[in-house]
Amino acid sequence: MKAIQFIRNSSAAGSAIDVEIETPTPTGHDLLVQVEAVGLNPVDYKVRPAEGDDPKILGFDAAGVVVSGGEDTSLFQPGDRVYYAGDVTRPGSNAEYQLVDERIVGKRPTSLDAATSAALPLTALTAWESLFHRLGIDVDTPEKNAGQTLLIIGGAGGVGSITIQLAKLAGLTVVATASREESASWCRKLGADHIINHHEDMPAQLKELGLGMVNYIANYNDIDAVWDAMGEMIAPQGGIVLITGNEQALDLTGPFKVKSVSICWEFMFTRSMFSTPDMIEQHHILNRVTELVDAGQLIATANDQLSPIQAENILEGHRRMEAKSAIGKLTVSGWD
Repeated sequence: MKAIQFIRNSSAAGSAIDVEIETPTPTGHDLLVQVEAVGLNPVDYKVRPAEGDDPKILGFDAAGVVVSGGEDTSLFQPGDRVYYAGDVTRPGSNAEYQLVDERIVGKRPTSLDAATSAALPLTALTAWESLFHRLGIDVDTPEKNAGQTLLIIGGAGGVGSITIQLAKLAGLTVVATASREESASWCRKLGADHIINHHEDMPAQLKELGLGMVNYIANYNDIDAVWDAMGEMIAPQGGIVLITGNEQALDLTGPFKVKSVSICWEFMFTRSMFSTPDMIEQHHILNRVTELVDAGQLIATANDQLSPIQAENILEGHRRMEAKSAIGKLTVSGWD
């Protein structure tokens, strides 16, 4: 089968190569999926092999068709059209065929093609887990959440784009941050009630909107630069969810302590990495996302596409992501 291997940590030409390798055989809970399209995420370039490491097949988001399953599979049949975000500990989706545990796979939307579907899994899982598992917001009782406000730092990115929509479905007032007019327009299109600029004084901007403090903060951007501002903006007994790394030690005292703020981390790969007993939750989440998409309640966030799936296009995708100016998601689809 065809695959793309990264041989060093770079997006320069020659750091990834097109190869032919043996098609794997599924066992246990694994499905063998024929990959039709992949979505690109920052994690792709963050786990490229360092100098001296073995070559890696990267890629996590994927949409494809089930070819066969291991002896313990029961959720899918050959021919089912599926999508998933994969497992950071295993070979990725930049290959014609991939093994993936069926418990982290969902049936993809019938209303979307493969490329558009491939943009959804990782960001949708991260957004869903951030809001409804980590922060404990109830998606099914929007009336309970009326009057509560969520601030999304990094609203125009892949995860922010889904979070805006899910938060509105849950009945929250949404403030999204965006630093450019095109990204602000994107956030408004997805349903954000207010836009502020995370490069400027965010607490002051909230006060200008008449909001003061917010009940929840989902920070999908830099942590260190806005840590103090988050302490000022979060309401007493509020909740903060983080997904990116921090460079400096985080002071959990001060406003976070006196306000009894709950601070948690979201890492979408935790369930698959540790084979947690609730690993199948990701199967259920993806199926729920599919229902929302097919019902017209959730808009897919694919905003750019390359074709075919080959080293040159995967490298170009990495370069665009590292520029950190993306709006929505980039996908790569089809094979030569």
